[in-house]
Amino acid sequence: MSRLRTDETNEEIHDEIHEALHRIAHVDYSKPIIRNASVPVLYEEALAHEKGTALTSSGALALNSGEKKGRSPKDKRVVDESSSTNDIWWGPVNIKMSETSFMVNRERAIDYLNTRSRLYVFDGFAGWDPKYRIKVRVVCARAYHALFMRNMLIRPTDEELATFGEPDFTIFNAGQFPANRYTTGMTSTTSIAVNFSRREMVILGTQYAGEMKKGIFTVMHYLMPRAGVLSLHSSANEGPAGDVSLFFGLSGTGKTTLSADPHRFLIGDDEHCWSDDGIFNIEGGCYAKCIGLSAEKEPEIYGAIRFGSVVENVVYSPTSRVIDFEDAALTENTRCAYPIEYIPNAKIPCVGAHPKNIILLTCDAFGVLPPVSKLTPAQVSYHFISGYTAKIAGTEEGVTEPQATFSTCFGAPFLVWHPTKYASMLADKMRQHSASAWLINTGWNGGAYGTGKRISLKYSRAIIDAIHSGHLASPACEYETYPVFGLQVPRAVPGVPADVLNPARSWLGPKDSYDATLRKLAALFVDNFKSFADRASPEVLAAGPVV
Repeated sequence: MSRLRTDETNEEIHDEIHEALHRIAHVDYSKPIIRNASVPVLYEEALAHEKGTALTSSGALALNSGEKKGRSPKDKRVVDESSSTNDIWWGPVNIKMSETSFMVNRERAIDYLNTRSRLYVFDGFAGWDPKYRIKVRVVCARAYHALFMRNMLIRPTDEELATFGEPDFTIFNAGQFPANRYTTGMTSTTSIAVNFSRREMVILGTQYAGEMKKGIFTVMHYLMPRAGVLSLHSSANEGPAGDVSLFFGLSGTGKTTLSADPHRFLIGDDEHCWSDDGIFNIEGGCYAKCIGLSAEKEPEIYGAIRFGSVVENVVYSPTSRVIDFEDAALTENTRCAYPIEYIPNAKIPCVGAHPKNIILLTCDAFGVLPPVSKLTPAQVSYHFISGYTAKIAGTEEGVTEPQATFSTCFGAPFLVWHPTKYASMLADKMRQHSASAWLINTGWNGGAYGTGKRISLKYSRAIIDAIHSGHLASPACEYETYPVFGLQVPRAVPGVPADVLNPARSWLGPKDSYDATLRKLAALFVDNFKSFADRASPEVLAAGPVV
């Protein structure tokens, strides 16, 4: 850790980090720069200098992210520059920014950081495989942000820190200071800008720490495919025999719950890469939702909220400091960031063999997708590119019936290349390593939301267990073809009633209402896929539903 000074003298400090930041950002030599501080030091710094910070009864540090309580995807920008412009999937996900506007924002951020009485730096790694990991430097003005990234990046050993050298990517986080909305290309006072040529990210106008986490994921989503490595928005676990499963799914599909298996080791909960050597986690920590959290429902996550963890925007008792996980007064998006080793069955290092099973999760509120289907390679690509789940009535204002939601590759906001690049790489990896693929519906059965019932978690767990035991891939398992979508549905799964497995048989209403709902969802799939049709192969196009 760099020298920690609390005095107000003008003595200049010429250590490695001061020299580095003076060289690239003109940070003056008299300012304390606290590098890779320990957890106790960062606790002390946050409690002393950041209003609204508190020590909770469990030992976690509670912090407030200010006005922004979630990511701001509409304010994300990628610099349009010659080295990367032909690679990027330009559009609403990757909005162009000029190099000049980036430099205006960079100057604004650095000017703000230079006005602070102290700065924090964390140097860490993204990617557990040393062959592909990148060195990341975070420069910020809040101990909160330094502690957050200390948890989320892979923490270097003392020896690795001593030989860290120049970073591969640098984040300048001046989130307390607004962007100038009159700068060309700005639409608000918030800006999250990535420049692949300069290997820098600049944050203005948002203190939400998740922007840094997902910013590095965006960087890896660009760099890894360029190196022939597939980057994935997924969780991963490993069985006692070393068999690895990848889980894909949007919010509310059960990705975190179903990948947290007491009989399997957790490799990671959110971001992974698949190389020629197997898979590896990008991160050194987990960023879990806290709303409704309890020791009974999710004991591993509940137990991870302890000394060293960061809890964001939670409500707690002003006297006992006990967190009320049911209270969403500040936001529904309450979060906790903690090192992955806080999970008892985490696998360290967070690497694994080539996946044996690929599990695509959806929460179908229309009630017409089977609880489990075996997918062909072309169907995997089709459903991976589609990234389907559904919103249900009551989750958002104005939603009165199920609404289809599509987020390509199960993580559209973080993609850099065109979705078909990730899909084709996934298909190639699966063919090369003979991985099986499954579409799991954790949503409704017996009818749409309001008529049918949510598929029991015990049934979903039984299906996952049948996948991991090899039962569903065995020749003895009989399948039938599901109409319109052309999916292969097992006739029997241990622990799951047979009528639950086929929505046509479990539907509680008239047959014509089932047929109409099935074709309605199929039409939504077809309509959504039109925007990817020009880059998809004939085999993938034919793998979709037939209306």
